[in-house]
Amino acid sequence: MNNNKATATASGIGFFGLLGVAFIVLKLCGVITWPWIWVLAPIWGSFVLGLIIVILFVVFIVWLGK
Repeated sequence: MNNNKATATASGIGFFGLLGVAFIVLKLCGVITWPWIWVLAPIWGSFVLGLIIVILFVVFIVWLGK
């Protein structure tokens, strides 16, 4: 008997990654004059958004336990 399971994986740059690359290209070409912290915001912003979601999940679980 063969137990091979089909798995699907998604890969790609994603919306925030693409937006970050676009902002970096625009900054290097001189189209925008934003500070680098805002140019790189889509890259670290997605991490912060994920962290906020995890924190809210933990707070919700703790709240349910009371």
